[in-house]
Amino acid sequence: MPTISLPLVVLDMVAFAERLRTLREARKLTQARLAELIGTNPRAYNRWERGSFVPQLETIIKIADVLNVTLDELTGRVSTVNEPAVHNPKLYALLHEVDALPDEDQQALVILMDSLVKRAKINRVMAV
Repeated sequence: MPTISLPLVVLDMVAFAERLRTLREARKLTQARLAELIGTNPRAYNRWERGSFVPQLETIIKIADVLNVTLDELTGRVSTVNEPAVHNPKLYALLHEVDALPDEDQQALVILMDSLVKRAKINRVMAV
């Protein structure tokens, strides 16, 4: 089992790979999509999930940002809190900014989102 040792830090590559896969799957992302979101080659990403290699620190930070977890959660220093309520990373990031919008803009978003959800439900019913 390969291990990377840095001063005061030991990263178990197999455990990191498993955590990376689990967090990615919890957010319903494919390996290719996560690789695209962090700006890396899907083959390189696949090697990280297999535990063959570990990404550079800069890339680990990008992964944590896209998966909406802390570096401590991603590296296993602390338990992962919970699965996010919103799986789309861009939508999740925007969700935090919505709270700063004026009330009337927030209401407009509620109406828009409600209509999109209702349309999707109708489409599912019609498809059956």
